[in-house]
Amino acid sequence: MARTVRDANLEKREARRRLEARGKPYYRVMEEGVHLGYRRLKAGAGNWVVRSYVGDQKYEVETIGPADDLSDADGVKILSFSQAQAKARELMVDRAHKAAGKAGPLTVRAAVDAYIEFLEAKRKSAKFSRYAADAFILPVLGEIEAKDLTKDRIETWHHGLAKVGARIRVKKGDEQRFREVDDPEEHQRRRRSTANRILTVLKAALNKAWREEKVPSDAAWRAVEPFKGVDAARVRYLELAEVTRLLNASDADFRRLARGAVETGARYGELTRLKVVDFSHNSGTVSIRKSKSSKARHIHLTEDGVAFFRSITAGRAGTAFLFLKDNGQPWLKDHQKDPMRDACARAKIDPPMGFHGLRHTWASHAVMNGVPLMVVAKNLGHSDTRMVEKHYGHLAPSYVADAIRAGAPRFGVIEDGNVAPMQPVATAS
Repeated sequence: MARTVRDANLEKREARRRLEARGKPYYRVMEEGVHLGYRRLKAGAGNWVVRSYVGDQKYEVETIGPADDLSDADGVKILSFSQAQAKARELMVDRAHKAAGKAGPLTVRAAVDAYIEFLEAKRKSAKFSRYAADAFILPVLGEIEAKDLTKDRIETWHHGLAKVGARIRVKKGDEQRFREVDDPEEHQRRRRSTANRILTVLKAALNKAWREEKVPSDAAWRAVEPFKGVDAARVRYLELAEVTRLLNASDADFRRLARGAVETGARYGELTRLKVVDFSHNSGTVSIRKSKSSKARHIHLTEDGVAFFRSITAGRAGTAFLFLKDNGQPWLKDHQKDPMRDACARAKIDPPMGFHGLRHTWASHAVMNGVPLMVVAKNLGHSDTRMVEKHYGHLAPSYVADAIRAGAPRFGVIEDGNVAPMQPVATAS
């Protein structure tokens, strides 16, 4: 067994608390060319790092995990001083093997990293996969050899994901916070849906490794089933009268932005990137040059929509942002949240709706008014009708429902109940 080095400043959490918070880690030599470091943060738990000499007077620094400053060490996600040393030695051995051309056992971390590199090179986006890996997959499963994974181990991890609260974005190094739960049933559905998406990332990475014959079998993860019936979110939309109240209750600059949303069904990010030149007076369309799917599209407007966009583009330079605040500044990320909440409060829309609900409002009313699902899908930026059918299909006029209402028998029977006919009011003679 390798010797565990001692350091009075790093061994105990009490001693580490007395260290000054700084960007440069506090290092302790472990082996020649290998140093274990502790980076003290102003808030939250500090991190263990490894500094390795790579030659030519250069070092590489790698973070290996949070220290047990706030929570007890578990050897996987949270590391004590001695556990951090063991982890640093593993990395040292792996580095030496790679330098010698030796390939060690494939870990989940290696499989996931290879999969994400593939996505970044060959696919449109790896953003969610990278987030899912760093936040949920690698801290728990990363160091397990892929061939040693079992169905029970993956299921325990997958079910545990569904019990974790929805995260609130915090600054790096700050303690993680979670959203309050207003609707327990919907909260559970969302957590299970998110757990399924993360499981999909893990399975995709392991399947890639299996197809490349880096693991002998895919039986363990193939046997793990996702949660059923959790992907159909309850889509909420505003009635037309509520849209009018919301717009009337909005400040002028936000009213223009919200009106743009209900006229187009575009996402907030798409609207805020629009330039005046993106509106075509002749064709009555708005061009979305950059979308979530990275594909451009043209949104066709109603006559009211065309009139609205003409009114806000008249006399303006084509390169100007189409939607601006009254102070001339552009709408940036999350700037819509407070104005939307305030407008809902003034308009007495309860529970309040997020800005994305305006996209659902456009789509819902379009479907209810009989617009073909493929047309709705194209305006929303979907390549086919699957998402539209999933979220709005129940709103579409159905030939079955129309046929039943037109031809099914009517019996003219009124059940006895508690409703009594109103008696005529006697008048004085």
